[in-house]
Amino acid sequence: MSRYLRRMTSSGVTLTELLVSLSLATDLGLGQPSEHMLRSARISMRLGSRLGLDTPGLATLYDVSILTYVGCPVYGNEAALMFGDDIDFRANIYDVDLAGLPAMMYMLRRAGSGTSAFNRARRAAALMATGGRGVVEQMADHCSAAGVLAQRLGLSDEVRAGVEQSYARWDGNGVPKGLAGDELALSARVSQVADACEVFARTAGVEQAIDVVTARSGTHFDPEVVAALRHDPAALFEGLDEDAVDEVLDAEPSGRPPLGEAELDLALEAIGDFCDLRCPYFVGHASGTAELALAAAESMHLPADDATITRRAALIHDVGRFGVSGSVLNKNGPLTAREQERMRMHVYYVERIFSRPEPLRRIGLLASTHHERMDGSGYHRGVGGAMLSAPARVLAAADAYHAMTQPRPHREALSQAEAARQLRLETRAGRMDPVATDAVLAAAGHAARRSISGAPSGLTSRECEILGLLSRGLANKSIARRLQISPKTVGNHVEHIYAKLGVSNRAGAAMRAMQYGLVGSTPIDES
Repeated sequence: MSRYLRRMTSSGVTLTELLVSLSLATDLGLGQPSEHMLRSARISMRLGSRLGLDTPGLATLYDVSILTYVGCPVYGNEAALMFGDDIDFRANIYDVDLAGLPAMMYMLRRAGSGTSAFNRARRAAALMATGGRGVVEQMADHCSAAGVLAQRLGLSDEVRAGVEQSYARWDGNGVPKGLAGDELALSARVSQVADACEVFARTAGVEQAIDVVTARSGTHFDPEVVAALRHDPAALFEGLDEDAVDEVLDAEPSGRPPLGEAELDLALEAIGDFCDLRCPYFVGHASGTAELALAAAESMHLPADDATITRRAALIHDVGRFGVSGSVLNKNGPLTAREQERMRMHVYYVERIFSRPEPLRRIGLLASTHHERMDGSGYHRGVGGAMLSAPARVLAAADAYHAMTQPRPHREALSQAEAARQLRLETRAGRMDPVATDAVLAAAGHAARRSISGAPSGLTSRECEILGLLSRGLANKSIARRLQISPKTVGNHVEHIYAKLGVSNRAGAAMRAMQYGLVGSTPIDES
């Protein structure tokens, strides 16, 4: 398909739906319950209406309030080195007006958390000596990265400015330093108030939320926004316990159309690169894994839809690491049982983050299989063999190989030759699929040791495609309609498939298809 047609063909996913997914990842990094940012966005939009914003202003506020703190979880290792569990550090930071002595006292209490007394004293001394300058620099990094993400997603300059000012303050004591008062984007001023309100209203009640925000009026928060909040505050919080995703999607002011296929690819690339910033060891892992996975899928002659979804899943497969503390990701020794469990959760998180709409859900489901293994020893579901599709097998092999060629806290990067040797050892042990392994290694420039056709018994690419559809219960006429060929041609292919597989009916063919991972991951829609 040409680049133009891919750009024009609908992916079934809107940019707003991607922003919603990013907000769920942000919740994890902030240590807040799911849909916190979306509930905050609903409060923001109500405040924006009270402030008399027009439709363009509301559209900017909408995007900024969803993404306000999307930059917080990136560069998590720096915060973890200074404060221990960086997610817990952020979860409790709402109780502090982050400027001056209160901020310094909070950071000193948390300095070196979870480490030895000597290290805690050393971290506290460093904070005192620099006045917390390193923390301010981290905030600037967060804001800059979030701004670049907004730009790569095609959001407006106004949205980028609002996101980059997520740590700015009305009194000028935030980041960027000296930016104060009406110089701050209104979208940033409103979304900051809404974020604090959501947390305190949920944990302590609406009255407490109003009291806290009022106490910070003129310092952290814009007095005009606080005044809008104080007028009939109950109405701002009404119905927040309802489905926040649907409510936020319904409130979208500009009515965005679905992204084209190529536009979705670019957006997922941006998200994958951004989330790799969670730890410096991961930088480039999403794009590198995606490149290997796509080349391997194509060399195995997987259907085009399966090759596409394999690449897309690879791009976002580690977004769930936003929910894993930097102190775990950056640990240079063996993980405890509790830390291992936290690490294993990241594959579940990615499935939850990309849970809707349906085209995005399919990508998330595949992404969540990247640590599954053929012998059932992987996670989070612990399935194997016939339960793993060919795309899942390719993704697992590509992720494992590329990760081995990068440094990790507990080891140096392996050479390509050593990484290939280790992946082949995993294959011989029954944990990796041999065909997927050879396809990935060939994509990485290693010599193939066997045919890397994704099919057993000499099946052609078209026969693989038909077998995948056949195994999911489609009749010959339905297969013909889907592939735009004649039913007679399908029938001839089916006969050849049976002969090559040594089976005599659909049930036997389906068993073979599952055994070899040939059941496609794309949906069947015969409506």
